[in-house]
Amino acid sequence: MSIFIGGAWAYANGSLHLGHISSLLPGDILARYYRIKGEEVLYVSGSDCNGTPITIRAKQEGVSPQVIADRYHQEFADCFSRLGFSYDMYTRTDTAHHHKIVQAIFLALLEKNLIYKKEIEQTYCEYDQQFLPDRYVEGICPICGAQARGDQCDFCSSVLESLELLNRKCKICGHTPTTRKTEHFYFSLSSFQTILENHTQQAEKNHLWRENAISLTKRYLKEGLQDRAVSRDLPIGVSVPVPGYEDKKIYVWIEAVSGYYTASKLWAKETNQNDSGFWESSARSYYVHGKDNIPFHSIIWAGILAGLEIQPLPTHIVSNEYLTLEKKKLSTSKNWAVWVPDMLERYEPDSIRYFLTINAPESRDADFSWKEFIYSHNSELLGAYGNFVNRTLKFIVKSFDGVIPKKDVTLSIQDIVNHLYEEVGNSIERTSFKQGLEKIFELVRFANKYFDEQQPWKQVHEDPESCKQTLANCVYLIGNLAHVLTPFLPFSSEKVKKMLNIIEINWKSFGVETECLSNVEPLFERIDTARIEEELERLNHQTV
Repeated sequence: MSIFIGGAWAYANGSLHLGHISSLLPGDILARYYRIKGEEVLYVSGSDCNGTPITIRAKQEGVSPQVIADRYHQEFADCFSRLGFSYDMYTRTDTAHHHKIVQAIFLALLEKNLIYKKEIEQTYCEYDQQFLPDRYVEGICPICGAQARGDQCDFCSSVLESLELLNRKCKICGHTPTTRKTEHFYFSLSSFQTILENHTQQAEKNHLWRENAISLTKRYLKEGLQDRAVSRDLPIGVSVPVPGYEDKKIYVWIEAVSGYYTASKLWAKETNQNDSGFWESSARSYYVHGKDNIPFHSIIWAGILAGLEIQPLPTHIVSNEYLTLEKKKLSTSKNWAVWVPDMLERYEPDSIRYFLTINAPESRDADFSWKEFIYSHNSELLGAYGNFVNRTLKFIVKSFDGVIPKKDVTLSIQDIVNHLYEEVGNSIERTSFKQGLEKIFELVRFANKYFDEQQPWKQVHEDPESCKQTLANCVYLIGNLAHVLTPFLPFSSEKVKKMLNIIEINWKSFGVETECLSNVEPLFERIDTARIEEELERLNHQTV
């Protein structure tokens, strides 16, 4: 089966925070799992380098947008690499390749009469003498009354036009903007109402989308789909490929979601492979993002794909709820955030991956607290999993000179492990990552209890054969635990596999064939709980 996985593209206008990683991590878990299973996987994403937030940041710093985009694209690529994200292609939206294919998509829709011209009123700032991109306009959301930007209300997830905002203000100068007539291109999204209704019904019936994606998409469909602007008067971005309109840019949301397709084509070009199998009806596609991005995937991207007659429309939408920080909403403007480059300087990537998965906001908002993060590392990763691996392998080194006892693994333990692969695989495919990880740690607790009950430190003197059986069972559990944890905790899994000399590529149980252990070392180090106060102080100190 062909599995396409698209991770949302972060704006290259500031560092990644834990909220970003929380919503994107499921993509890597999926990709690693399906590769182990032997499926054809294409996992793509990139940095959004064309958006208005970048020009805002560039103006603030007095540099060109290119400087900002380059800085944060490089930082993103570095953070994702250090966190173990295994993208097949991580690119950016300001490449000539991306621009060319987005323009081809635009022209294909234009040729099918799915894009048309329309004269409209657009927000204009007399003070700055320019049409204002949607994100340069701020005001009150007409739907819920919250503070909102001109393209979207983060509070109620409504997709907006800047003219709909109440009490509009120009983000550059703070003045109240006026309006002027201008001509723009529109995408006939309304013509896909029935197709998208049917697609959403199928996704709901088969439990393929998260509940928030179903309810929000149904809300838009119930209100009736509106045609959406696909061009804007912007300083940077993909030029409209129509004579006389080259100064206009293709609207960033249309252009950015098309990045999944352009990244796929870039991967095919650079690896000399064919990506067509990922764009056929038999393929499975996972789109991984936060809930504020739902309509751009379930409606706008689905509408574009339907218009181009490209399959599949998004089969799985993995849309996390929000991650809060110490019970308060993350705020980049107030610097109330845990920044990823900073965190990676002090903590292991598997500790971050574990906590963000076991506490994932899959169906409701979840909270990151330094106390919970450090206690979770010490009690679960180190105290349960790391302890079981270490106590077993150290005992073999001490009592058997590192030679693994050879015994047939007890059938009941084999059954438990076989069942675990099935359960965890099903959980991952259903995008219930938290549940999958919980199942694995139930086996970790079982394994520790088994070790304690068998008491190999006594067996080795009183009944050496029983001791060998216990250790053979425990090594089998360790090898399979490391393997089934690979999608979640790739770094510590790799450590265990090196200690046991395991090379295993299928999603099924296996016996450890190695005779001798190699370089046994602890999987995790204890984090001093004094760090909790230090981190809270650092967080409060950085807040604006």
